[in-house]
Amino acid sequence: MIGSDYLISSDIIRGHLDAIILRLIYEKDRYGYEISKEIFSRTNEQFQIKEATLYAVFQRLEKKELIESYFGDISLGGKRRYYRITKLGKAFLKEEMAEWHITKAIIDLFMDDIKQERADGNE
Repeated sequence: MIGSDYLISSDIIRGHLDAIILRLIYEKDRYGYEISKEIFSRTNEQFQIKEATLYAVFQRLEKKELIESYFGDISLGGKRRYYRITKLGKAFLKEEMAEWHITKAIIDLFMDDIKQERADGNE
């Protein structure tokens, strides 16, 4: 079932969360809630990252020195902690993206066969 009534299993995405979050921070410095909203929006409301998971990823990425954080201006809710990607983070993201393209190509080899068989009526 496709659409906003269907949420993707977090198990499928879990191994790629670091790269997803790095990619969003690569585009521009962001704060946590903004990243959560952006993921939900870009996935057409099919994936919602849990707050605890998001902040665990931030801690892991900071510990590996792939991102760094700083406090921005005061907003209605107080100071926001922003995250920016480091030089090491950019290099890591590049590697992750290359690995993803290879992984996707391998998975597509198997999933495309199913799509083709169904199109040919060989279910």
